[in-house]
Amino acid sequence: MPQARTIEEVIQQLDDIIHASAAAQSPLGYFAALYRKVTIKVRDGIATGFFEDGPRMERLDVIFANRYLDAYAAQQAHQPLASSWLRAFQAAEWYQPIVLQHLLVGMNAHISLDLGIAAAKVSEGQDIQALDTDFQRINTILASLVQEVQDELAEIWPGLLWVLRATKHADNFLLNFSMEIARNAAWAFAQFLAKQPKEAWPAIIRERDRIVADHANSVLRPGTIPTLVLLCIRLAERGSVAQKIHTLSATS
Repeated sequence: MPQARTIEEVIQQLDDIIHASAAAQSPLGYFAALYRKVTIKVRDGIATGFFEDGPRMERLDVIFANRYLDAYAAQQAHQPLASSWLRAFQAAEWYQPIVLQHLLVGMNAHISLDLGIAAAKVSEGQDIQALDTDFQRINTILASLVQEVQDELAEIWPGLLWVLRATKHADNFLLNFSMEIARNAAWAFAQFLAKQPKEAWPAIIRERDRIVADHANSVLRPGTIPTLVLLCIRLAERGSVAQKIHTLSATS
């Protein structure tokens, strides 16, 4: 899979992953479907002048996306890849993880590891603080997707809305469980990485990958009682893998 050079090429490659995953009934398509949705929103934001520096944001988006696309290609070719992504891709081989766990473990690798690296890389030779405003505007884009993704997850598992209402988390579900917190941590990592000499980056990234991979384990194996609850949810999820991918791929 050649590296994407534009956002449109990123979207095309995500489409390819989604279609291949649906055909193979592979849960790998869940994260790709969510990621495509986010990428389209970023593309549209660039086109409408939402960001201070649209060309820089496209470069960031492409660098960021290529880290996922490269990891996916490495996994398909049985080549070495980041431990964080290995955990996420291995989960697709198991029956038990629910759709939400697949999304979380993918976001864990992509946001907690890849995003900070991409932000530091796009800022090479410049003050990374110049990226701050546009970086934070990503959270606004994500917030605009919360209700849509929440509704899609509830279509797959109708009990989700009841749980969210009962626990009073319905209004900010996705932001609370991962996105905003993880992106703030990614920004802190980006600032740290940008200050380090380039020759130190590989060792720093390897250590970051180890930490992020450990967190993936907690997402996939949260303990005996949570695991039993999640198994009940898994048994209650509606549709085949391909149908779930189709649900998550819907655009408003």
